[in-house]
Amino acid sequence: MLNGRIVLGLLLLVGILAIPLSYSLDSANAASDTKDAIPLQPIIDGSKPGEVLEIKPGIYSGPVSIDKNISIRGDSSVTVLNMEAESTITIRSDGVTLQGFTVQHLTNEPTAAIQVEGDRVEITGLDIQSQSFGIVLRGSVDGLIHSNTISWAGPESASSGQKGNGIDLYNSHRTHIEDNQITGMRDGIYLENSRNLTVKANTLLHTRYGIHCMYIDGSSIEDNVGENNSTGAMVMGVKNTVVSGNSFRKQSENVHSQGILLYDVHQSTVRNNVVEGNRVGMNIAEASGNDIRGNAVLRNFIGIQLVLAENNQFTRNQFVSNVIEASAMESQNNEMKGNYWDSFQGLDLNDDGISELSYGINPFYEQVVNRNSAYQLFFQSPGMVFMSSLFTEGQAEWTSDRSPLMSMEAQSQTMKTGTQPVKETTGVWIIGCILLGMATLIMINMGGLRK
Repeated sequence: MLNGRIVLGLLLLVGILAIPLSYSLDSANAASDTKDAIPLQPIIDGSKPGEVLEIKPGIYSGPVSIDKNISIRGDSSVTVLNMEAESTITIRSDGVTLQGFTVQHLTNEPTAAIQVEGDRVEITGLDIQSQSFGIVLRGSVDGLIHSNTISWAGPESASSGQKGNGIDLYNSHRTHIEDNQITGMRDGIYLENSRNLTVKANTLLHTRYGIHCMYIDGSSIEDNVGENNSTGAMVMGVKNTVVSGNSFRKQSENVHSQGILLYDVHQSTVRNNVVEGNRVGMNIAEASGNDIRGNAVLRNFIGIQLVLAENNQFTRNQFVSNVIEASAMESQNNEMKGNYWDSFQGLDLNDDGISELSYGINPFYEQVVNRNSAYQLFFQSPGMVFMSSLFTEGQAEWTSDRSPLMSMEAQSQTMKTGTQPVKETTGVWIIGCILLGMATLIMINMGGLRK
């Protein structure tokens, strides 16, 4: 019995120490590699402006600084390794190009694998493994960051606050960030105080915010894919920006998870995005003057949530299989038209695919829960549903879709033609009138017979 307990205790101890031990061994191996690595700085110093350096296979040591317009090219057999508390590669010159090799930035100090301070810098096809930040741009304009892989290289137990952003950009205008894959970082792509950015076709996995925008203007966020993040796109303090063609799925691990958050966003367009399987599909707060159309809001707990949102236009969106389709609080003068709500029972008298009855967002449940959060336990209970159906206070002020679509097919047809579908309904109306007249005559006749 004693030996069994000893064995069990040893097994538990090994299990507890397994992850830190593995991490320590990886660090030790990296330290050994650094000791035997080829110094990269002398190779850079010996190059001429405009030269292309083709790096031979091997492990090279950082940190290094680039102060001339050179190109450094390698492949997967080339690794630049750094364990010091400095950025692995710092670019201070304009017109520098990095292409094709691996960068291992193994320090938890707030530094970057690549720090960019020059203009017209191209970073393409790198495999960046970082225990801090990936690529950081400061005051760098007209750059291209394309087809890179950026991943977290620290312990899996690290919190988001202990990590750095995959791509972190500040005051860096006209930058193109395309076709990168970012996994496990704090924020996948962080953009602040910049104009005319293009963020396109990136894949963002297991981050806090897949794309995080702060005070950007005149930019586009298009065709990106985000999954298993806390929030797919956190768009804040933004104007004149297009968020289009993105797919944000399975943002549900946090109580504040959402597919797309628009906070303090103005005069922007949000179109043709898919938000699926999130806690909140689209959260629109303190935003105004935006065009939100053609989005597919699918299988979220709350499809769309409006808070202090005014003068926005919602057109041709699909709301399908959401637990709560819509929530609106203190939101006024928003125009909704031609959206499809799968739980809505409409009435289409002229067979044009559009309901003659409007769809109103009933605020009963939100008001009850705000007064007493314990009432969440009764969500979708028969009593709560019944009470909600009776609630009509201030109905004229509810956010409403005045012309909801009867089906998604009707939406597809109107989107293709740009107009409402027109069908021949004259015959239907004639038959209806004849039947109504016959029924009236029968009722009058029966009344006369009874007398």
